[in-house]
Amino acid sequence: MPEIKLAKLPDRTPVKLMITITPDLKAALDAYAALYEERYQREEPVAELIPAMLASFLESDREFRRLRHGTRKA
Repeated sequence: MPEIKLAKLPDRTPVKLMITITPDLKAALDAYAALYEERYQREEPVAELIPAMLASFLESDREFRRLRHGTRKA
């Protein structure tokens, strides 16, 4: 079969995850959502922001990326 430029798309099936957080963290997330709305003039629920925040955090963790991709330096 001939190769095409676009690779096979990854699994995009949503996975629901329930967590319990402290009142302080909830307040901080609410404050972040308010700042997000102020910055972008678009209201987004905290539940919509959290996945992007987690993805950004994981992407910015160099050691985690190295370990996950098997490129850890000795």
